[in-house]
Amino acid sequence: MRFASLGSGSEGNALLVEASEGASTTRILLDCGFSMREVERRLTARAIDVASLDAIVITHEHADHIGSALSLARKYRIPLIMSWGTGQAVKVHATLKGEDDAALVRWCRADERFAVGGIELRPYTVPHDAREPLQFVFSDGARRLGVLTDAGCATAHLVAALGGCDALVLECNHDRDMLANSKYPPSLKARIGGTYGHLANDSAAEILGAIDRVKLQRVICAHLSEQNNTPELAMAAMSAVIGSQSTEILVATQAGGFDWLTC
Repeated sequence: MRFASLGSGSEGNALLVEASEGASTTRILLDCGFSMREVERRLTARAIDVASLDAIVITHEHADHIGSALSLARKYRIPLIMSWGTGQAVKVHATLKGEDDAALVRWCRADERFAVGGIELRPYTVPHDAREPLQFVFSDGARRLGVLTDAGCATAHLVAALGGCDALVLECNHDRDMLANSKYPPSLKARIGGTYGHLANDSAAEILGAIDRVKLQRVICAHLSEQNNTPELAMAAMSAVIGSQSTEILVATQAGGFDWLTC
């Protein structure tokens, strides 16, 4: 199993996950937070044909995650998977009006595993200010990739869900001091730093420290704020937890995400 980010941050998020067995390949796009043209361009840069996607999976309804997902699904006839709450928030059936378009939509629920081709997905709940937000753990039967972004704080449930992963994409949205001293209005600071907002570096480090890391080969700092964080601060927070453990620490960027990595 391998994975690549098309971009990660407040201006758009999309993560490509791929598993191959023999001549069969499964490709899933987790979130689609860019314009359709931009998604097409970024997939092409990863040598991926949009029509080869087996599913688009959406974590929640915020624009930097759902973006052009509905339009892309309709254009390329790609199954679109999300929670019922997310679907209601974006009025998915009002947008995909025709019977053929509506048939593209599939629902998922927290802790109910499902498969897309050769990839099994486990959705799990997170604290975030959305209708029914879910994050996901991907598995090809041998390796596990955990993804956690857009969560305001640690919970025992998400810590348990992410244990035993071989790779982890983990939100390190902001440094608390940088956010407090930023030019953001107080209401936005409170929203970002609240328990239903985004993970600060120290909160991400707390989660990383709490999960079972026996198999963890690499952790990717994701969804960094370009105004309220730096790659150096995020990586330092992760390094403080990893210590001498031989786990690679990387950073996903808004402009280019990161190139293909394996679990």
